[in-house]
Amino acid sequence: MRNLKITLQYDGTNYVGWQRQAAGTSIQGLLEEALAPMAGGAVVVHGAGRTDAGVHALAQIATVSFGGALEAPTLARALNAVLPSDVRVLAVDEVPHEFHARFSAVGKVYEYRIVNAPIVSPFVVRYAWHVSQPLDIEAMRAASTELVGAHDFAAFQGAGSDVGSSERFVRRLEWDVGRGFELPIVMRIEGDGFLRHMVRNIVGTLVEVGVGRWPPSRVADILASRDRSGAGPTAPALGLFLVRVEY
Repeated sequence: MRNLKITLQYDGTNYVGWQRQAAGTSIQGLLEEALAPMAGGAVVVHGAGRTDAGVHALAQIATVSFGGALEAPTLARALNAVLPSDVRVLAVDEVPHEFHARFSAVGKVYEYRIVNAPIVSPFVVRYAWHVSQPLDIEAMRAASTELVGAHDFAAFQGAGSDVGSSERFVRRLEWDVGRGFELPIVMRIEGDGFLRHMVRNIVGTLVEVGVGRWPPSRVADILASRDRSGAGPTAPALGLFLVRVEY
């Protein structure tokens, strides 16, 4: 059996997320169904991160034990021939058996995109949160500095999280400002790992600062409280992209 690393992109709009669910189509399920006839039987695919329903990926990583005869480049082409067009395999590589998409990861990079304009382009609307109220990006940047470093992010943790610790290390949190209805504002966040809905809850909180409802200093208080009810709303899934997994 070979251990294969699969790098793939997907538009998450039509899917229930990465992980198999009792109802609905998942990215994991699609990949396993596509691989099964090529492997000569059922396979289990492990992903680096469980992206939620509607979340997109520019470079999700998956690993699978594969007993089929197809070589890696041929397998990539074969998968793209049967997968839907909104899921694309970028590469398949044979890796050492100890490599695991999830447990070998040391960090992840996400982007969240916001269109801050009166209207949003129909060519962008599926991939960005439309916030029509003017945003004070400098206030959002000031508030963001409170979140960089090692912290307990329980206040930004989504319900239903099953983790031993809510402590995480955010290495970088930056804003790239676009102007107009086709140029999103992009928040880029890098860290050793993220809790369920953590990035979207951070965005929702920072937008509360951006529209002037809260001062930047409130973010430090929210973080220290470890109380999810004090933070902002969960930003919509459509603006979130898994950009890179680091090993």
